[in-house]
Amino acid sequence: MLKENLDALEDRILRAAARAGRRRDEITLLAVTKKFPAEIIAEAASLGLHHFGENYVQEFEGKRPQLPLIAGLRFHFIGHLQANKARKAVELFDTVETVDSARLAERLNQAATKPLDVMIEVKLSPEAAKAGVAPDDLPAVIAAVRACPNLRPCGLMTMPPWSGEAEPSRPYFRRLRCLAEENELAGLSMGMSHDFEVAIEEGATLIRIGTALFGPRRRE
Repeated sequence: MLKENLDALEDRILRAAARAGRRRDEITLLAVTKKFPAEIIAEAASLGLHHFGENYVQEFEGKRPQLPLIAGLRFHFIGHLQANKARKAVELFDTVETVDSARLAERLNQAATKPLDVMIEVKLSPEAAKAGVAPDDLPAVIAAVRACPNLRPCGLMTMPPWSGEAEPSRPYFRRLRCLAEENELAGLSMGMSHDFEVAIEEGATLIRIGTALFGPRRRE
């Protein structure tokens, strides 16, 4: 089933890229594996996936020792990161996509023993539950990240308000692209299973896909 889902997903990515006049190799597929066991990550890796996203430090800490040593895998943290878990996150992940304050950037920088790729999460949604930096505060946080010698700022990340439709996400993706251009950042982590095609059309360089690959997650 996973191979069939991946093949169908790849076809949709290619068609969305073609509509936008983009190349497939401009877009990284991040397989979101929260709530799925290590065996699923290993199976996905055997099919050629290299980038995996997790939302919880403690959950992935339990999975990591169960994963075979497969060259080229990269793990992204995409959940809300508390500053007191920065050291453990640095140990487990290659990229932290949800830096939302200068304080968290400094904690990650202090904990890092090698360069750590980071993205800055921007709050464009009015929803109280959404995290991230307000657009007006973004330049200061970017400057703080750039001042950290162990951090490599790669771009911006956002989550638009939830909708069952893709099109309502478009203005949020477009706004993130504009903010990235204004601040001379190339990476755009945006788009999930229900709206990634719109995200690709608006310039996403990384799409975060869970359900379209693995099916519904089990409920706690």
